[in-house]
Amino acid sequence: MKKDQYILGIETSCDETAASIVKNGHEIISNVVSSQIESHKRFGGVVPEVASRHHVEQITIVIEEALNQANMTPKDLDAVAVTEGPGLVGALLIGINAAKAFAFANGLPLVGVHHIAGHIYANALVQPMEFPLLALVVSGGHTELVLMKEDGQFELIGETRDDAAGEAYDKVARVLNLPYPGGPHIDRLANESDGAVPFPRAWLEEGSYDFSFSGLKSAVINYQHNAEQRGEEINPNHLAAGFQQSVIEVLTTKTLRAAREFNVKQVIAAGGVAANKGLRKVLEETFEKENIPFYVPPISLCTDNAAMIAAAGNSKFSAGKTGDMSMNGRPGLELNSWN
Repeated sequence: MKKDQYILGIETSCDETAASIVKNGHEIISNVVSSQIESHKRFGGVVPEVASRHHVEQITIVIEEALNQANMTPKDLDAVAVTEGPGLVGALLIGINAAKAFAFANGLPLVGVHHIAGHIYANALVQPMEFPLLALVVSGGHTELVLMKEDGQFELIGETRDDAAGEAYDKVARVLNLPYPGGPHIDRLANESDGAVPFPRAWLEEGSYDFSFSGLKSAVINYQHNAEQRGEEINPNHLAAGFQQSVIEVLTTKTLRAAREFNVKQVIAAGGVAANKGLRKVLEETFEKENIPFYVPPISLCTDNAAMIAAAGNSKFSAGKTGDMSMNGRPGLELNSWN
């Protein structure tokens, strides 16, 4: 009988300090997240130095709490997985050095995990992943289509050429004087709206799976400024709905086209913007019509957490891929296969 495998995951790539213990890559034993949103809200975005200081204050506490919630000791663990990149370099270093110290002190293997691989493997915590699959990754820093022909294999078939979807959401929210993070507020206004401003869609070249949201963001800003100059009052719900409809149509259309072309068994969504109710609804309806299984994690596993890092780390550790004490923060780390 195969021995159960317990991985401690650690995540500090941006503004969440998180630790989690996951069994066999799919069962969450504990999951602790310390969010910094309230600290960054007044700045309208994440301040790297502030984020790093909060990680220093919280990292030991969240690791201890993860062990306590699981009623486990370091001796019960098989490996430590930590986000190696991409992310804010100062923030990454806090998690990496904590993981290295913990692994060294307890004689445990160390596994470096790509942050986006973590988001993708959040789906393994709720549903077995069947290959080949297509992952739509949408977050504050990334908008990507990733083809996985096998476990641990990643092929980037499309990515944003400028603003990520989440980044565009935050910038548009600022125009509407909405609090940070802007995504949930725009989603709420869009869902409450009884109309929508007709904004453009950026399809790029024929056949391209890349994305571009900079032009859409500029169109929203120009619409707002032109209305102000004419002394016209805009309806924020209509503006939010028009923006969101444009984003969702492009994301859904390109994901569906890729799913057909590569004949995948599953389509999954991942990343913070995958928590968007409007996007989830349209993706679910679209792939239900196509009879292609579609899955998205619960909202708590879409935003940054360490359970997803442990799940990805389990796959990488099972493939015999481990790191060493020379591991460093890699803010520009590329998504590479480990199988």
